[in-house]
Amino acid sequence: MAITEQQKKYLRGLGHKIKPTVMIADNGLSESVLQEAESTLAHHELIKVSVRVGDRAARDELIASLCERSGASLIARIGNVALLFRANPEKPRIRLPR
Repeated sequence: MAITEQQKKYLRGLGHKIKPTVMIADNGLSESVLQEAESTLAHHELIKVSVRVGDRAARDELIASLCERSGASLIARIGNVALLFRANPEKPRIRLPR
């Protein structure tokens, strides 16, 4: 699903008031972290992920891997925090503007 810039702006606005729900630390993207991200995305659709590993390139690589493996879209990344979105096809909670 391609997300337009207008939709990203809308989702960034919604993301301001949420706190990071998934934390990734020294162990990296383990199966348990991936399962937690999957379950949280399925329930909330929009999540913040705190990534506390290495330098900027390592964080970018880890976030890209998480997005690829979970099917989520990267909406924004500021420092150690990434905002991810994946629509729930069965029970959508967030209605995107067209």
